[in-house]
Amino acid sequence: MEKSLNKVELKGNVGQDPKIVNIENGGTVIRFSLATHETYRTKEGEWKEETIWHNIVAWSSKNMPDFSKIRKGTFIELVGKIRYIKFRNSSGEEKSITEILALKIIVPLAE
Repeated sequence: MEKSLNKVELKGNVGQDPKIVNIENGGTVIRFSLATHETYRTKEGEWKEETIWHNIVAWSSKNMPDFSKIRKGTFIELVGKIRYIKFRNSSGEEKSITEILALKIIVPLAE
């Protein structure tokens, strides 16, 4: 039984070419935006599509593809968790961001 449940599953398209950083311990970190789409019917009966943008971060691991295969427009599926980060900027203002820490990324084969 899980002690905590913070699970996100998303499918969508990468919004821009990712930022990939190699770190000192030999690992790699990738950051990119992911667009997901939701279709719904308005009160007037019209169909609308809404695009939602998510900030994604992932660390290289066995559950990750070769990060160089992830580019702008790539359709991916991911499983991860939500993180809320608070920090102070250079002006001393408190800021916060919400991001998805991807624990598994799948890049389906092109058909």
